[in-house]
Amino acid sequence: MTSDATSGATSDANETEKLQELITRAQVVLWDFDGPICRLFAGHKAERVAAELVEWLELQGMRELLTETERGALDPQVVLRAVDRRHPGSDLVAELEERLTQQELRAAASALPTAFADPLIRTWTAVGSRLAVTADNSPRVIRAYLDGRGLTSCFAPHVYGRTADLHRLKPDPHCLDRALNATGTAPSAALMIGDAPSDLAAARRAGVPFLGYARDEQKRKRLGEAGAGCVVGSLEPLLALLRA
Repeated sequence: MTSDATSGATSDANETEKLQELITRAQVVLWDFDGPICRLFAGHKAERVAAELVEWLELQGMRELLTETERGALDPQVVLRAVDRRHPGSDLVAELEERLTQQELRAAASALPTAFADPLIRTWTAVGSRLAVTADNSPRVIRAYLDGRGLTSCFAPHVYGRTADLHRLKPDPHCLDRALNATGTAPSAALMIGDAPSDLAAARRAGVPFLGYARDEQKRKRLGEAGAGCVVGSLEPLLALLRA
């Protein structure tokens, strides 16, 4: 075996060992929703949703609330957060959040399940671990998707999504703390699976070990630059380890 091949084998073994350690000590697994569980906006594009929110604001005469960068955002959460920063707790923010929730519900109907997510969720439940969703999406949307996939029983009642306190979206650890408190779990006995630097930041602030999921190189790079120590490009290795 060449030195490069030996190095590659060692690296693979180290990654497997890291995954095994994360899985073994996790009594509760905290899942981000859009990414690790599904691609929410696979059919109903996020950039279209963001543009419709911006258009609605402009029709209300609120164009000045957003910067040019925010008006061109590809992520509807950017638009929602921007308005909340300027008018926290207002009726305007509540209406905008409800409009986003309705768009997310539309998107959930055409969301694509993340490869291996469904069997991994069911297997993790079968071996006795508890699962929770800790996400920035509406809990109504999360539950609608889980109902459609027959996964609700794997998580219920532990679905912690967006609340009226929008300043407590990730990287604030609020949703993770809610899950830990509700399940009576110490942070070190949990595991967060997320696909964004904000997920990693929230996990760090909550004291929860983190596993990054990156479906493409761009996401892997962002997680790596944010300091994620363990990142997988597929959930299949986790499923294989649980079934072993």
